[in-house]
Amino acid sequence: MLMLSKMTRRTLPLMLGLSLLSAAVQAQTAVHSVGDPDEELVLNLRDAEINGLIEIVSQETGINFIVDPRVRGQVNVVSGQPIRRGELYDLFLGVLKSYGFAAVTSPDGVVRILPDVQAKENEIAPLDEGSRSDDIITHVIGVRYVNAGQLVRILRPLMPKSAHLAAAVESNTLLISDTAANVRRIQGLIQQIDTESMEDFEIISLEHASAVDVVRMVQTLDAPIPGEDFTKRARVIADDRTNTVILRGDPENRLALRGIIQRLDTPADDGATQVHYLRYAKAEDVAEVLRGIAEGLEQEQAPTQQGVDGSMGSMGSGQYGTQNSSIRIQAHESTNSVVIYGPAELSREMASIIRQLDIRRAQVLVEAVIAEVSYDRAKELGVQWGIGNESAGVGIINFNRGGNGIVNLASGVNAFLEGTVTTPPSLGNGLALGGLASIGSSQIALLINALQSDSSSNILSTPSLMTLDNEEAEIVVGQNVPFISGRSVEASGQAFDTIQREDVGIKLRIKPQINEGNAVRLEIEQEVSQIAQGVTGAADLITNTRSLKTHVMVDDNELIVLGGLIDDQLVETRDKVPGLGDIPGLGRLFRYDTARMEKRNLMVFLRPVIIRDSAVAQDLTHSKYSYIRDQQLQERNRAGNLLPRNDTPVLPDWSYLMSLPAPFENAIMGGVPARAALPAPPPPVVE
Repeated sequence: MLMLSKMTRRTLPLMLGLSLLSAAVQAQTAVHSVGDPDEELVLNLRDAEINGLIEIVSQETGINFIVDPRVRGQVNVVSGQPIRRGELYDLFLGVLKSYGFAAVTSPDGVVRILPDVQAKENEIAPLDEGSRSDDIITHVIGVRYVNAGQLVRILRPLMPKSAHLAAAVESNTLLISDTAANVRRIQGLIQQIDTESMEDFEIISLEHASAVDVVRMVQTLDAPIPGEDFTKRARVIADDRTNTVILRGDPENRLALRGIIQRLDTPADDGATQVHYLRYAKAEDVAEVLRGIAEGLEQEQAPTQQGVDGSMGSMGSGQYGTQNSSIRIQAHESTNSVVIYGPAELSREMASIIRQLDIRRAQVLVEAVIAEVSYDRAKELGVQWGIGNESAGVGIINFNRGGNGIVNLASGVNAFLEGTVTTPPSLGNGLALGGLASIGSSQIALLINALQSDSSSNILSTPSLMTLDNEEAEIVVGQNVPFISGRSVEASGQAFDTIQREDVGIKLRIKPQINEGNAVRLEIEQEVSQIAQGVTGAADLITNTRSLKTHVMVDDNELIVLGGLIDDQLVETRDKVPGLGDIPGLGRLFRYDTARMEKRNLMVFLRPVIIRDSAVAQDLTHSKYSYIRDQQLQERNRAGNLLPRNDTPVLPDWSYLMSLPAPFENAIMGGVPARAALPAPPPPVVE
């Protein structure tokens, strides 16, 4: 059935059978000619011969058609809405395309209708502004920046099988034969791809995928091929901060990578769970940072909801999201991993933060040098007198310096002679001369004390300590000494002392912070203490303490002075009998002179060494290890040892520790091959 109705002045339905189709067409042609293009028509076809449709379209549009004998078949067209006569030909071309035919316009204006497979073999008009969407045309597209051969591989899947697409390598052009609509579409795609890249690189912004993950997958797929020209090979770099991918290299090689990246940048599911295994950082510390960020995002972006009681409620701590989504962060201590559940975009942002936090932190070896040189000189010279008479009394010139007074000496001798004490009295240090004489009934006693002491000390301490960047560390080398902190007496009269133990020796506490570059900021607490010699009148032990607490900035492997003390002290004391002690010459018999001079030079130096990799750490360890082992070897070879030579402990050789054990198979067979030594680090440079 074929029906063509004119909707303006009249309607002329035609009921056609297969035998009456030609007569109906002739009658219609006799009545009408090409009319107004704005006149509306309704076209309905059901199981109609396609040649009948061609004749009707020719009659209504005035276009001459040459129909190929292979154009046969029945067509169905349902037109529920009226169309303008000027749009009839476009509808006709669409029907032909649907049934595998094409209308090819020759340069002389004649339109040939033939199967679309043979359409490109005929004279085809070029693409111009007047080309209809379904016109079969042939067009040449010039390519400037991209290889035309690569474009064929990319664009061919986007075209129908009947279309033709080929590349001219010499001129770097594309030849395409298809409908005008498809040619315009392909031409638009080529214009987007064929763009000039400044400095041979381009930046691709990703909306859904992670730049780091995309680059990792692209690099895996784009593995190098043997014999490939590496100078033209494209490089792929990820910028995690902006979530972009940077392509650099030859434009031809970048083209395929660009298509892969765009295909990978697809939306993910609304929610996902990710487990991030950390290599260097502590999972709980990282999770705490992420929770803080999530709470901040919650306050900024998560909408509050009014509760039933009218109050404004929000999500719980550690979760971020809106009404339908949230993010949860949990640390797993056993595997040192962080588990994140939440929307894909937020999970990707958290994953980016984890990658920046989970980095290998540098270490710092701090070597301190504490050098002290002190000198102490003391001189004493004094004369003491005693005179007594049973009837006249006793007179004494006593200078009790350090317990060496004549009264103490006399009482001690008397107690020893009477048997009250079993030990004789101490005369103190230095020269002590004494004597007794009688003048009539009076007894005269004389005691002369003379002392000169010289002492010097040269102390050099070199504590060293290694710690992670921004982590506090402490080393203590010394003794734990008890001090009397209090005393109590019970009702029974028994006394009890309270003891407090303190460390006496070398203490070094540091906290390094590596700044950008090679500068190190150090928080330092240094203390050197030792037990001093007994002092007269002291209730307990006495310690000499030298300590400092400071913050310094020093470059890597540079020596810096932290502080020091240069002390010169001279103390002179004279005890004398008034008047008699001032007599020139003779006055020496009536006074006690002491002089003490102290000189102390103390300096504290420090040198930090930044250790960024295992090779530097191994070199430093090897130098320290070798030094200790050399000292042990010298002690073993020292003459005069009472014990056998082999009993002196010595560290094993460094190469033995850095070697591989014997294979298990050889061990069970009874063979013990030599250990395969690994190369030792180079010896340290001695300056």
